[in-house]
Amino acid sequence: MRRGLALVLGMACLVGGAAAQVPLGTPIDARQMVGHRAAYRLVLDRARDNSDIAQASGAMLFEVLDACDGWTVRQRLTLKLTDRDGNETETVSDYSTYETRDGTRLRFALTQSSQGAVSSQVQGEAEVTATGGTVRFAQPNAREIALPAGTLLPMAHTIATLNAARAGTRILAVPLLDGTTASGPQDTTTVMSAWQAAAMTDPRFPALIPLGSSRMRIAFFDRDQTSQSGGAGTPDYEVSLRYYENGVADELKMDFGEFVVDGRMVELAVLPSPC
Repeated sequence: MRRGLALVLGMACLVGGAAAQVPLGTPIDARQMVGHRAAYRLVLDRARDNSDIAQASGAMLFEVLDACDGWTVRQRLTLKLTDRDGNETETVSDYSTYETRDGTRLRFALTQSSQGAVSSQVQGEAEVTATGGTVRFAQPNAREIALPAGTLLPMAHTIATLNAARAGTRILAVPLLDGTTASGPQDTTTVMSAWQAAAMTDPRFPALIPLGSSRMRIAFFDRDQTSQSGGAGTPDYEVSLRYYENGVADELKMDFGEFVVDGRMVELAVLPSPC
């Protein structure tokens, strides 16, 4: 598994101890964003006919902390795969970032391990400008890549997709730099359902009950393959989820090509801002 869940999960909104709705027509921005900690249970949704995967199970912890001038994010994903011969492989992905509140700077680090041994590392920093910007990698190799104009960082992408869905937009295509791959930015296409009011009914998550949401499917494409094919081509990775207007995500489906993993939120803690 080359990459874990791309960082498209946002943050929870807290006003007076409960989530506050943002009126339709009023753009969502960084002022509505504070931290949260969410835990997800992962199970195999389906394996495709050409796959050797028989079972999949695991967990993901996603944490966002408000750092006042930005956000620190930590995501740890553990996934155990069993093939049709009964052989098991455990993969662990540990990903962390710091993104400035204005969406112009990102520090990132990703370590992936298989069977307890480190299999890959990505580390670096990026700056987004009006004309594109630059990403500088320290791992796996020191190098610099120019970013295309319009590149978004993870939290900025979360806000952009929420605002697009609330405005009735059905497709948003932008370059995204999240630091999960050493190839640099990826082209993304997000397909959004109609905005729905108050979809959450689970009493375990009271902060989400009054909020609107949209189901989304985000496809990630390798930019080199996209340019060579002259079109979108085949996605490198896809994730489906329900995004609430505060950025919290549930009902995840992570499509790794040969198999799809279902992720259900089992715990959610909204974290107050220290600022």
